[in-house]
Amino acid sequence: MQAYDDQNLFAKILRGEIPCFKVYETARTFAFLDIMPRSPGHTLVIPKAPARGILDISADDFAEVARTAKTIAGAAVKAFDAEGIIVQQFSEAASGQIVFHLHMHVMPMTSGVKLLPAQSRKEDVKVLEDHATRLIAALRA
Repeated sequence: MQAYDDQNLFAKILRGEIPCFKVYETARTFAFLDIMPRSPGHTLVIPKAPARGILDISADDFAEVARTAKTIAGAAVKAFDAEGIIVQQFSEAASGQIVFHLHMHVMPMTSGVKLLPAQSRKEDVKVLEDHATRLIAALRA
């Protein structure tokens, strides 16, 4: 396993060098919309700690990511009238990981509506703004 690269996309988002559609933050986690969502409300939950994946994150930091993913999942069900949730986490290239900062995908699902292929379409900014607003409102409710 390679060392953590602090120049990865999500590290830059955490430092504010790249904008994102932030929906939630705790002392140890950060959640923002995927700009190439596979479903409406597709959110990424990351630790603030530098970790490539599950193999090098501390158990406590990973638990915080899981807690935040659960919080996002509950809000996403409300915000998008979802009937289910997919939570995914890939670690290392062989698993399909592309950005080497641990992240969990939280994807709201509705029966009969399939996920879009991964990284297939960049969503319109106005749609992402609407989704962020809806998710933030559900998180505050």
